Amino acid sequence: MGGFFGVASGTDCVTDLYYGTDYHSHLGTMRGGLAVWNGTGIDRVIHDITNAQFRSKFDADIDRLSGRNGIGVISDYEDQPLLIGSHLGLYAIVTVGVIRNLDELAAQAFQKRATHFSEMSGGEINPTELVATLINQEATFADGIRRVQETIRGSCSLLLLTREGIYAARDRWGRTPVILGRKDGAWAATFETCAFPNLDYAHVRDLGPGEVVRLTAEGAETLVPPRAEMRVCAFLWVYYGYPASTYEGRNVEDMRNRSGALLALRERIEVDAVAGIPDSGVGHGLGYAAEAGVPYRRPFVKYTPTWPRSFMPQNQKVRDLVARMKLIPVPELIHGKRILFCEDSIVRGTQLRDTIRRLFEAGAREVHMRPACPPLMHGCPFLNFSRSKSEFDLIARRIVREMEGHDGEPPAAYCDPDTPQYREMLSRIGETLGLSSVLYQRLDDMASAIGLPLSRLCTYCWNRCG
Repeated sequence: MGGFFGVASGTDCVTDLYYGTDYHSHLGTMRGGLAVWNGTGIDRVIHDITNAQFRSKFDADIDRLSGRNGIGVISDYEDQPLLIGSHLGLYAIVTVGVIRNLDELAAQAFQKRATHFSEMSGGEINPTELVATLINQEATFADGIRRVQETIRGSCSLLLLTREGIYAARDRWGRTPVILGRKDGAWAATFETCAFPNLDYAHVRDLGPGEVVRLTAEGAETLVPPRAEMRVCAFLWVYYGYPASTYEGRNVEDMRNRSGALLALRERIEVDAVAGIPDSGVGHGLGYAAEAGVPYRRPFVKYTPTWPRSFMPQNQKVRDLVARMKLIPVPELIHGKRILFCEDSIVRGTQLRDTIRRLFEAGAREVHMRPACPPLMHGCPFLNFSRSKSEFDLIARRIVREMEGHDGEPPAAYCDPDTPQYREMLSRIGETLGLSSVLYQRLDDMASAIGLPLSRLCTYCWNRCG
C-alpha cells in the first residue's frame, strides 16, 4: 500500500507536511519522502524507513526545508517523490496504487525511442516514473493525469507538486481515497483524514472517482470532473484504514463496531470473553462484545515500541517471527476460558494458527474466531496490501481446491453462506487452524456496516466484483 499528504499554504508548509505525512506510517514501511517548492525549485528528501519510524529519519530534514507548497509520501515499494523535468515544467510526483500492465506501457514508451527510465530497482521500472512518462505525453497536467487514469490497468491516485500549485487526482474508479481539507490560509489533500484534526484542518470533501483538482492557498479548482461510477475498496474499512479516518462519510472505527455487532446478531454462542486480534480486530471485537453482552478482554497485548507490522516484510519466516514477537499472551485471562476473537480477515492462516496454538497452550478451553469479512477467494488486482504470490496462498482457496479436486475457479456456492458447500468449507478451515468454531461475516452485512451499497464497493477479493 502507501499513503500521501500534500499542502498548499500561504505561509511555510513544512511542519504540516511533516506531521501530515507521518500520519500515513501505518500504510507502508519501506520508503518515506518529502518534496517542497522553495520558490525557485524543488527540495526533496527520501529515506529508507524499513527499520526506523518516519519521524526519526526526517526530523533533521525539516529544519532545512522551507516552502509554501509540498507533498509527502509513505511508500511500500519504490522511492518517492520523483523529480521530473519536462515540457510541462519541473514537478514532483507521488502515487498510490498498482499498475498491472506496466511492462506493456513501458514497451509502448520505448517505441518512441526518446523515452528512457532511470529509476530502476532490481531491474524493474519505477511505476511512479512510468506514470510521469504518461503525463508528459500530453499538453497539460490535467490531460496527462486523465491519460494515466484511462491507460493503466490497476489503480493510481496521485499528487503533483508544481510551480502553479498541487494537483491531486483520485483513481479512476475511486478505489483509494483522496480527501480535501482546509484551514485559514491553507488547503491539503490526504489519503487519511486522521491527519487533519491535530493539524487544525477541517474535512471539506472527498474527491470523486477520476476527479482532478489543483490546490493553492486560496482554494481547490476542479480540472477534471468526477465520474459517476465508484468502486471504493471495502477493505479500507475492514482492515487497512486507520480507525480515526473517514471515507465517503463513513468512519472506520464506527464501521468496525457495527460490523462486530452484526456478527453477534447472526448467532448466540456461550463464551466467557470477547477479544480482538490487535489492532485491526479490536473495533470489530468491541462491537461484538457490546451487542452480545459479553465482557471484552485483552488476552493478547501488542508490544508496539519496536516491532513493525507483520505483513510488510517480504520473507514469510520474518513475517511469522514479527507476528509472534509483537503479541504477548496474558495467561490469567486465558486459562480455563472460552474466548471468541474478532479479526479483520483470515488470509493465509499461518500466523493465526500459531496464535491459536499458543492460546490452547496457555490453557484456553475454547477458541472461536469471527473474521469481519467473507472468506478471501481472489488476489487483489488493484492494490498492493498483500504479499501473497498465488491465490492458493489464501486458506479458503486452498480448502476449496481440496474439496473440488482441481485448481479452477471456485464455484459460486462457496461464496454463498447459505449453502452446504460453504458450511463444509468453514468446518475444514476451522479444523485446519485448530479452532473450536469459525464464522465469517456475510458480504451483505459487511456492506451494511460500511453504509454503502455493494454496487459502490470493490469486493473483488471475495466475489470478483470490482
